Amino acid sequence: MPTRTTTANPGTPGFTLLEVLATLLLLSVGMLGIATLYLESLRISRLALHRTQAVTLAADLADRIRANRDPPGAYACGDPCRPDAGGDAVATADLASWIGNIATQLPGGTAAVAFSAAGSGVPARYTVAVRWNAGGTAHPHSFQLQLEI
Repeated sequence: MPTRTTTANPGTPGFTLLEVLATLLLLSVGMLGIATLYLESLRISRLALHRTQAVTLAADLADRIRANRDPPGAYACGDPCRPDAGGDAVATADLASWIGNIATQLPGGTAAVAFSAAGSGVPARYTVAVRWNAGGTAHPHSFQLQLEI
């Protein structure tokens, strides 16, 4: 029986080094795409968490305003919000606590509360705005809540 020698014959089956390198290049590009997709999902997840916290914080102040309606406009605190803006003692304490919560729960969190007095057929209205900075974006994100009393 004749012995078979291994030589580089173009007709023999198998992989060449060039095919292996091309396959590795395609796999590495695919893995980089998956890693980018994963990082983007983490960024969007963090943004969704911050937005949820902003909605919860704005609703918290709306509940505090509903519980303490007198005097009208007691929770108006300007932009940026300062708790000593002239409200009564309960409103000042509520605003100080609320602003502290915003500062601890949102990165670079600030707030503003504006008040519009009641007019002819128009109820009094508070506008609660919460802003925060998200990493990787040039502009701050914000959430506004309008509360009619």
